[in-house]
Amino acid sequence: MAKLLLVEDNEMNRDMLSRRLIRRGYEVAIAVDGDQGLTMAQSEKPDLVLMDMSLPVIDGWEATRRIKSSEETRHLPVIGLTAHAMAGDREKALEAGCDDYDTKPIELERLIGKIEALLPGAAKTSP
Repeated sequence: MAKLLLVEDNEMNRDMLSRRLIRRGYEVAIAVDGDQGLTMAQSEKPDLVLMDMSLPVIDGWEATRRIKSSEETRHLPVIGLTAHAMAGDREKALEAGCDDYDTKPIELERLIGKIEALLPGAAKTSP
């Protein structure tokens, strides 16, 4: 069973998404801000991180940069999540180190496809 780290400050989003992911068979660890997300990325050893980009304490952009710059966590795939689907946000997320990007409200099937494509052991289509 893959372990996901969900970093999300909005309680309703956190609850809804974590319940849906658990029903799909994932183990879900939850962080409520970017600082806690960084700590849990190391302590929880997740297989993948779902990172809200608008977070308190340390925003998702900076938290992702720090995850990707740490020897301990740089291997972790990160999917950036944001309700602000502005032009250039996808590129900004990828530049911060996100491996993929998705918009809110979450369309579960689309997100599951992205998660499955990035999980360790998934068949990669690009080198």
